[in-house]
Amino acid sequence: MTLNVYLSGEIHTDWREQIVTGAEDLDVTFSGPVTDHAASDDCGVAILGAEPNRFWHDHKGAKVNAIRTRLGIEQADLVVVRFGEQYKQWNAAFDAGMAAALGKSMIVLSMPEHQHPLKEIHAAALAVAEDPAQVVEILRYVLTGSLPG
Repeated sequence: MTLNVYLSGEIHTDWREQIVTGAEDLDVTFSGPVTDHAASDDCGVAILGAEPNRFWHDHKGAKVNAIRTRLGIEQADLVVVRFGEQYKQWNAAFDAGMAAALGKSMIVLSMPEHQHPLKEIHAAALAVAEDPAQVVEILRYVLTGSLPG
C-alpha cells in the first residue's frame, strides 16, 4: 500500500526534509504547499495581474494557493500539520480544519508549549507529535506494524 501524505504548515525550518529523509524506505508519496514564501505570496498577481492594493494582492495569492491546498488535502490519505516554534501559521490552522472536515487522518506536529492554544486542533488529530522523527515512526507503524528500535 502506498500512503499519500500532505505536509502542511510552517515553512521556515527543515521539518519536511527530515520526514521525507526518514521515510525513504517506506512506500510514501509526499506532497505539500509551495514553500518558497515569495512565490507563494506573489502567485496570484504573477498569474492573474498586478494589484495596487495589498489586500487584493494577498487575496489573489490565497485563492490560487487554496486550489493547490484543497487538491493536496483531498487526495491525501494522511495530513501532517506543523505549527512552528516562532511563527503563527494561520494557514496551518485552516488546513487542519479542512482535513478534519474532510475526515482525513491527521497528525499535528507542535511544541509542548502550544498544547493550550492548539487544544481544539489537537483534539481533531489522531496523533500529536513533538518532532519529525515521531511522525516517521507513526508512518512506519501504519505501513509495517513495526515499533521503533
